Amino acid sequence: MGTTFVRWICSCVLIVAVTDLQSPARESRPPENWVRVGALGPKPGRVTDQHPLSDQANKGNWTKYEAMSDEFEGGVLDPNKWYPTNPRWLGRQPAYFWPGNVKVSDGKLHLTMRKQEVPEMPKDKGYHTYTSAAVQSKAKVRYGYFEIRCRPMKSHGSSSFWFYDNTPELWTEIDVFEIGGAAPGFEKKYNMNVHVFRTPTEKKHWSLHGEWIAPSNLADDYHVYGLQWDADSIKWYFDGVLVRWVENTHWRQPLTLNFDSETMPKWFGLPKDGDLPSTYSIEYVRTWKQNTGAPVQ
Repeated sequence: MGTTFVRWICSCVLIVAVTDLQSPARESRPPENWVRVGALGPKPGRVTDQHPLSDQANKGNWTKYEAMSDEFEGGVLDPNKWYPTNPRWLGRQPAYFWPGNVKVSDGKLHLTMRKQEVPEMPKDKGYHTYTSAAVQSKAKVRYGYFEIRCRPMKSHGSSSFWFYDNTPELWTEIDVFEIGGAAPGFEKKYNMNVHVFRTPTEKKHWSLHGEWIAPSNLADDYHVYGLQWDADSIKWYFDGVLVRWVENTHWRQPLTLNFDSETMPKWFGLPKDGDLPSTYSIEYVRTWKQNTGAPVQ
């Protein structure tokens, strides 16, 4: 009788443990993560533009995803791929996303921040003094490898590369970077983040920030920034070298790709007049999907 009872108890504990592993509440635990400390070490050399800088031998079996790739070689933003603003957000106050600050020239996409006011900015909603810029993809994507070569703006205004979407059930975000190129103490900081704003089981916003300190000011030169995102993990790269990874516990919804500049008064401080206008320039964005035979999402 005693042996049977003990076996029954053990079976119940095992059932509870398995149920707990499969429960959505498991999403609440902090993801495992790692951030590089110190120097990058050896950087990979560029052999071909057809594959990510960090995987020039294409061990990941990457295939170009043209809907989110652009070399910005024309004189205008491709209207089939991009919005010249953020259709669902006016910007972070006080700076207002103004399409006039988005330009394509010299083989690059330029996003500029200015000290100016335009008639269409809604001052009753807290927009004044500054205009900034945003570009959003018309397509959404889930998983892939995303790479840009860019130079952040040299001001307190942010230069950002990020992914997000929100629905009544899901609102998540992946920040490849948010750089304050001339904000004191932030000149060398490669800020990376993931956010969860809303899921069917979680209603409170939380995030997991990481930063790597570059050897020189990020706004002084062009660098290659990469993000590898799959069902298991999210990885950040700088000039082809891994600088951070996070376990993927939440980020599994299709997201839009975004470039923008914002005023961040509480983080970077407001821009100095003498630093404006200031421009964030992107030489290319290249996106790849893993060729697994499954439909592209």
